[in-house]
Amino acid sequence: MNKLSVDLVKYRWLWFGISGAILLPGIVGIIMCLQQFHAPLKLGIDFTGGSILQYQFDKPASLEQVLTILDQSGLPGSQVQQAEIGGKEVVVMRTRALDDEQQKRKLDDNLKAQLGDFKVLSVDKVSAMIGPELLQSGLVAMLITFAMMVAYISYRFKFDYAICAIIALFHDVLALCGIFAILGLLLGTEVDSLFISAILTVIGFSVHDTIVVFDRIRENAKYVGSKATDPTRGGEYRKTFGDVANDSVNQTLARSIYTSLTVIITLTALFLLGGITTRDFVLAMLLGVISGTYSSIFNASCLLVVWREIKQGRKVQTA
Repeated sequence: MNKLSVDLVKYRWLWFGISGAILLPGIVGIIMCLQQFHAPLKLGIDFTGGSILQYQFDKPASLEQVLTILDQSGLPGSQVQQAEIGGKEVVVMRTRALDDEQQKRKLDDNLKAQLGDFKVLSVDKVSAMIGPELLQSGLVAMLITFAMMVAYISYRFKFDYAICAIIALFHDVLALCGIFAILGLLLGTEVDSLFISAILTVIGFSVHDTIVVFDRIRENAKYVGSKATDPTRGGEYRKTFGDVANDSVNQTLARSIYTSLTVIITLTALFLLGGITTRDFVLAMLLGVISGTYSSIFNASCLLVVWREIKQGRKVQTA
């Protein structure tokens, strides 16, 4: 058994408190979104419907310029991307529904004044019917994922391991949704179908890290009750499950941090240099990976220790 480097389990209520301090504003933000947008997050046109405009400019137009003009034309929260049709560069704009012809004329005038002449290739309306389907499919996928994880972890480890892992995953999802709810209220950030993909990816990354920690705890569980020497006082004591969990987390701590750090560096580079069209998706991934790393190290194992202590206390009372 390696020497302890950080006594994580001892300060478990501090880690839980930090999680609570992060989750509470997010929950408030979700409640405010429900009141303001009638949804837990500010939904994009994938969920609410809107218009798709394909314009071909005579001169090259940057996505940042087009997005700024859309904001100036009363269409904040729009999405812009470049495509190639017939070998020519086309700007694709996804906005809320343009039911008013005057608003479209205002947009065309602003685009022409700032970016020059252009050719309108298509103007299509997107039905909001896809919204409930996307939301339902995303929720079903998430529930199936959670159920399969509980079944696998219960089979591979024990049921209490599975419950603690799911609580840690729920922490990650709630933290991510809460932050985006706040961003929606303050900055108008909208979520689309890519946000669901980001959540599912974060769940997979987080549970992978948690299982690595739990596997080390399971391997070291044989040391519960064994004799050990207190490094500070020098006396002998019997190892508890909390001691073993603390040893196990410390043995995997460096690996977890190094693995997550490489992903965080990559996502940070994509967020800063990857362009505006993928920024919200990369931001969701970045926040989710950070939250998943934190919950795997500081929450999942500590929850398991609390669970075992409560279970042990009940056994003592009934004995």
